[in-house]
Amino acid sequence: MYCPQCGQQQATGMVRFCSRCGFPLDGVIHLLGTGGMLPVYHQSDEPVQISPRRKGVKQGAILLLSGAVIVPILGVIASFSNGAFPQILAALAAIICFIGGPFRMLYAALFEEGAPRRYPTYGPPPPVTAPPQFAPPRQHSALPPPPARAPSAWRKPNTAELANPPSVTENTTRLLDKEDRTER
Repeated sequence: MYCPQCGQQQATGMVRFCSRCGFPLDGVIHLLGTGGMLPVYHQSDEPVQISPRRKGVKQGAILLLSGAVIVPILGVIASFSNGAFPQILAALAAIICFIGGPFRMLYAALFEEGAPRRYPTYGPPPPVTAPPQFAPPRQHSALPPPPARAPSAWRKPNTAELANPPSVTENTTRLLDKEDRTER
């Protein structure tokens, strides 16, 4: 396969980027695999419906969390009343909420149908509004352009002010001293 940007021949057909110019070749591989047809994703204006599985899990979670509120309230009411009915009601609410909620979530996750998968359809390409993919690359600068004139308050530091450079004579003398020590 050849890069459509620079013409560099690629070593294998599974390369993701051109080895010379860095052009992304994933789209080219996809185009070659589908015979030159681009995927067309249809965006519908209708709202996306919740799948039965997700709806069931949501119902189970709401039932479980509502039990955390309802059961304590019914327990307080049962403690202030003398009859057996409020105590049975609190126990029944606890069983329904804390056991029924997780069972509803489990049933929905295992047995109910999930959202239908949307596969792309291949057809004629949509109208091109962006610049073509194989046009020469535009040069985008990551930084803003430099100012017209440099700020006057800043000056380039002179690093020679920090330490005086050694002279050639001193450096040569040091090297000769090192040689004299190694010969002894």
